[in-house]
Amino acid sequence: MTNHGRPPLSTEALFSSANFTLSLLPIRLARRIQALRNLPFIVVSNPHIAQIYDNYVHSLSTLLPYQERHITNLEDEIQFTEVMADLVQTHANTIPTLARGFLECRRYISPGDVTHFLDEHLRARIGTRLIAEQHIALHISSKPHNGGISPPQEYDPSSYIGVIDTALRPAEIIRHCEAFVGEICELKYGVRPTVVINGQLDTRMTHVPTHLEYIITELLKNAFRATVESGKEKEPIEVTIAAAPDTPEAAPVASGPILNDARTPPSTAPGVTIRIRDRGGGISPDVLPSIWAYSFTTFADEDVMDMGSSGGGGGNGNADALNAISGAGGSSSSLAGLGYGLPLGRAYAEHFGGGVQVQSLYGWGTDVYLKLKGLGKSG
Repeated sequence: MTNHGRPPLSTEALFSSANFTLSLLPIRLARRIQALRNLPFIVVSNPHIAQIYDNYVHSLSTLLPYQERHITNLEDEIQFTEVMADLVQTHANTIPTLARGFLECRRYISPGDVTHFLDEHLRARIGTRLIAEQHIALHISSKPHNGGISPPQEYDPSSYIGVIDTALRPAEIIRHCEAFVGEICELKYGVRPTVVINGQLDTRMTHVPTHLEYIITELLKNAFRATVESGKEKEPIEVTIAAAPDTPEAAPVASGPILNDARTPPSTAPGVTIRIRDRGGGISPDVLPSIWAYSFTTFADEDVMDMGSSGGGGGNGNADALNAISGAGGSSSSLAGLGYGLPLGRAYAEHFGGGVQVQSLYGWGTDVYLKLKGLGKSG
């Protein structure tokens, strides 16, 4: 995904990016369609799930005409990029829509089957969306198409290859997420805990900023809510950044095409670990085994309605990931449903070979370790 070089790309490199994208997306969409078809008929008949199925069929149908030809001119490339933008927009709400559908069909499909389907679907969606957004970003940042208008950049544009930041600083992402979550927390509770960032603050790595922002936001939501609701709002939340030491013997750090860039020096660091430590009382041993599940069997019908109408889920012990991601109280602008983004955040981290681990000291607090693969360098 970075082999096409840094933008602005030449016309030939842009065509190469478009054809590379085209070679990957149809088969990925077709596999999602097949996975939906493999669900029980009564489940696929649900309006929400049927909508997602129709969206995938529509997106595949818009791509198939391009498979019959090679993109070799600017007109075709521009039209193809417009199709990519439509695809990204069409599938923006896929996961919450699916979750609402599964909530309504929970009597007809087992929690285990739902968890397996959503895990597989989310991971596939992360890759599909990244492939499409990468080409769109390369297209926008390439001069033949933007009329000389510089694309908006939140960070140093020289470090970007499409949506991938080759000099991403986790400390900056953490501060950005802290401000966002802190405002929500103060709006809901009237207070906000402080966040202390320590460790190797100058660490840089190669990663997708939007992915890291999502993960950090979800983890900070957990820590903020637990800290405030346990009455420990004066206790700071500690975030530690640690870049693994350089080890020349280390193997390349991430699988897949994303880091296979001959213009990027090979990484000698296994990656970066971020620890988020709070004094929020920890996680009950009864709840701990379920924090990664999309289980929804603890909900009665009236519970689901209450979640949708009141944005609940805060602290009753029954709210789960499926309700959170369905938008019935787990939107990114709400503190309700905190903690249920864990399986989603883990999926984002694992997509590039990382992971999320939780260590709970019940009655005291929780340590969450976010392991990221990429170019981890200090200074």
